[in-house]
Amino acid sequence: MNTVTLKQNFFVMMNRFLYATLLLFAGLILGCTPEKKPVLTALEGQVFGTTYHIKYADSESHQIAIDSLFEAINNSLSTYLPTSDISRVNRGDSTVVVDAYFEEVFAKAKRIYEETDGYFDPTIGRLIDAYGFGSGKERKSLSPEEIKSLMTGVGFDKVRLANKRVYRDNDNIEFNVNAFAKGYGLDIIGRFFEGKGIHDYLVEIGGEIRARGTKLGTPWKVAIEQPNEDGTRSVQKIIPLVNESMATSGNYRKFKVNEKGEKIVHTINPKTGLAQESNLLSVSVRAPGDCADVDAYATAFLAMGMKRTKEFLKKRPDLKVVLLYNDADNNLQEFTN
Repeated sequence: MNTVTLKQNFFVMMNRFLYATLLLFAGLILGCTPEKKPVLTALEGQVFGTTYHIKYADSESHQIAIDSLFEAINNSLSTYLPTSDISRVNRGDSTVVVDAYFEEVFAKAKRIYEETDGYFDPTIGRLIDAYGFGSGKERKSLSPEEIKSLMTGVGFDKVRLANKRVYRDNDNIEFNVNAFAKGYGLDIIGRFFEGKGIHDYLVEIGGEIRARGTKLGTPWKVAIEQPNEDGTRSVQKIIPLVNESMATSGNYRKFKVNEKGEKIVHTINPKTGLAQESNLLSVSVRAPGDCADVDAYATAFLAMGMKRTKEFLKKRPDLKVVLLYNDADNNLQEFTN
């Protein structure tokens, strides 16, 4: 073997050695790089007349986009905003062309109205105002005749939506979707996260919750409160949520006492027009899917009362509930399915 060949072989071997050394060194560097820890971002603020809390597995703040979504929902569905689509419809403005938010909420309301035999009915807006729980003028101590007159505007079968326009059978019909607007609002935020590829999040608005994925590998956990009327707060039950939404309705905080000393609650029975308590103090409903749906069911069940709610649940095993009520001895009891 000549000298040139020896030199060539030497350089080939050295190149191979250097290449192998570089690979080993790179592997050591990569192996020593600390594992990237998951980040949980938290946002909070006020919306829809209440507070919101949001947690999601992503380092980027999406506050500006979330604020824009909240504003768009308000512009469509807030009865407290005179320029919103729903407020203009309620004033009889026939030029209103509603947006996709209004269309979806209308379709959900119609379906759940039919499923609950009218116990969920967003056309009770005039009654909500009259009892002092809405944006309109309150009437003190409603007489049976006044309630009967207001009931002429109640009934979701008296309205329809066609070509993005709302048609009402009479001018006494006033929409109020506040009973499930919070649930719908957080559904929109949840869908926004999913569109960004964020699949671990919890959105809470005024006690209504949509949870997906996990909290850094463990299930999201939320509390159901006891129905305390004295202003104190205590936990009745802790619920783990795995890809579920949950809503709670109750009359133990939001109520009034009229001039006659009678308790007036914010859940109005669409069948009677009365704002009286049923035998249920608190209703929590959870299920996979949208929070707007369980929010509406919780409102309907509170109006239905215990017996009708149990009958309804036989047909809907997908809905899981925690029903709190007082027994004959005025002791707090709990029903779950």
